[in-house]
Amino acid sequence: MAGIKEVAERAGLSIATVSRALSGRGHVSPKSRARAQAAAADLGFVPSYQASSLASGRNYNIGLVVPSVQRWYFASVVEGVSAALLDAGYDLTLYNTTEASARRQSVLNDFLLRKRVDAVIAVTLALTESEIAQMLAIHRPIVGIGGPLPGASTIRIDDHGLAQAAVNHLIRLGHTRIAHLTGDSVYEQDFKIPRTRLAGYEKAMQGAGLSVRPEWTVSADFTVQGAYAAARTLLGGVAERPTAVFAASDEMAIGAILAARDFGLRVPDDLSVIGMDGHELGALFGLTTIDQDPRGQGALAVRLLLEGLDGGTDQAVLDTEYPTKFVIRSSTAVPPA
Repeated sequence: MAGIKEVAERAGLSIATVSRALSGRGHVSPKSRARAQAAAADLGFVPSYQASSLASGRNYNIGLVVPSVQRWYFASVVEGVSAALLDAGYDLTLYNTTEASARRQSVLNDFLLRKRVDAVIAVTLALTESEIAQMLAIHRPIVGIGGPLPGASTIRIDDHGLAQAAVNHLIRLGHTRIAHLTGDSVYEQDFKIPRTRLAGYEKAMQGAGLSVRPEWTVSADFTVQGAYAAARTLLGGVAERPTAVFAASDEMAIGAILAARDFGLRVPDDLSVIGMDGHELGALFGLTTIDQDPRGQGALAVRLLLEGLDGGTDQAVLDTEYPTKFVIRSSTAVPPA
């Protein structure tokens, strides 16, 4: 069977260049990569990742820890991470901790410490200093998505500021009766995103001199179905209806739109609705939203991790605020006369 030396000779490239081209690790020009791949195909050469791992001390495997794979946001992050790792020639090991604390502890204190992975991406998990120190002690870099982690690079969005911006958009349109669909208490774990977005809503309302009415703040489970039920209570069970709803996620905003239709309310003529996240279904419903691009966050996490692996222990710890995009569609308009 042909070896990498024969592939390099066939391609007219150095062995080092062929190695980078076939492994996907390191910079190689598209032309050189194509030549290396063509030569390998001609000779029937298959890279030995076991030999590569023994030589480099790496497993070429990244661990991804998420609290759920059923929620759209987490599934989108997984897609972004998976695609970026495939492009880089790395495998992915997915750990789904769900809401069970015992399973989470098993992943953090057992599976990740077995040295089967080279690095870890933790999604919306507020790891403790001791948990992070355990990983770093065995030279396993960590990148977090969703909030700050002590001693580790992180990628996050400004949940408070973006929620405030969403409500201010409704206020600028002329709305004064604005309700909020927030997350249930079970979602207050780790980085407390529902509470943070609720605080942004309240700050925008108070800044405009508008009252925050308790009956206009209702909670749901970040799903379309859960928000639909909560919005039916909101729109049908109060003496005075709001003219606008800010939902803490796009899925909950879609649930609110469906509930409004049940009461014969037209969106946005009778009720304006705005969400947060950038869900693909948002375009179908004409939903105004703030797109946080979870796939892009996943891809950036991979890039930061691999740069850290290549750069050794001297890499700076980065706290990156991921750019978002305010997408104005047809679900928001001036309030009814």
